Amino acid sequence: MLNQQFITFCDAAESWQIGFQDPASPVMEGMINFHNYIMLFLISIGIIVLWILYKVIINFNEKNNPIPQKFTHSSALEIIWTIIPAVVLIFIAVPSFGLLYSLDELIDPTITLKIIGHQWYWSYEYSDFDGIIGNENLSFDSYLQAESDLRPSRFRLLEVDNKIALPTNIHIRLLITSADVLHCWTVPSFGIKVDACPGRLSQASLFIKREGHYFGQCSEICGVNHGFMPIAVHSLSIEKYIGWLSLKMKGLI
Repeated sequence: MLNQQFITFCDAAESWQIGFQDPASPVMEGMINFHNYIMLFLISIGIIVLWILYKVIINFNEKNNPIPQKFTHSSALEIIWTIIPAVVLIFIAVPSFGLLYSLDELIDPTITLKIIGHQWYWSYEYSDFDGIIGNENLSFDSYLQAESDLRPSRFRLLEVDNKIALPTNIHIRLLITSADVLHCWTVPSFGIKVDACPGRLSQASLFIKREGHYFGQCSEICGVNHGFMPIAVHSLSIEKYIGWLSLKMKGLI
């Protein structure tokens, strides 16, 4: 029962999964809606092209047309097959602009989380809370949890020793960089996939809509242990998040 309850609130890849994970942010919801919108065009175009190809194979083979007919130039046909794809591209491009702008939009963030990629683990810094207790800053490293330390129902190669805790329904700014080589901070349920580049500070925004456990992995081939630097995020209500902060700054967790 406990195992089932834990998995219910986890967003991780499933066996033989071909679709998206459940969205936990407005950006990911927009990505899924745009994907479904695009699929309408892809399926329609695929059916039309296959139908035309079928008609060509059936009607214009050697048996039905032993003597090839002279090709006739048709200006009207060329105009049609130029205008129709252009119109289709307009219908695809216009809704994509709003999604692209939403990815870069940063609305007065309340919390800033700095993410640093290393070979082969992640470091996190909550710079908003520096100096609250003495001169200490709230930062920690997050390593892959060894298989021998996993509890029942935990995910192999996805669990870490120190999870990130973030509040729900609050605008969060992510600052992402690397200390050595290229990494990529990716959490599918958030719709976030940002490269961590040495000497460069990348920025992303996040708004988590529901509580739960979210998992991701480095998506840049960064070396021999590339597949062993997972990302684990635990989203909490603001009240629980404040409690977590208090315990974390006191070193109790």
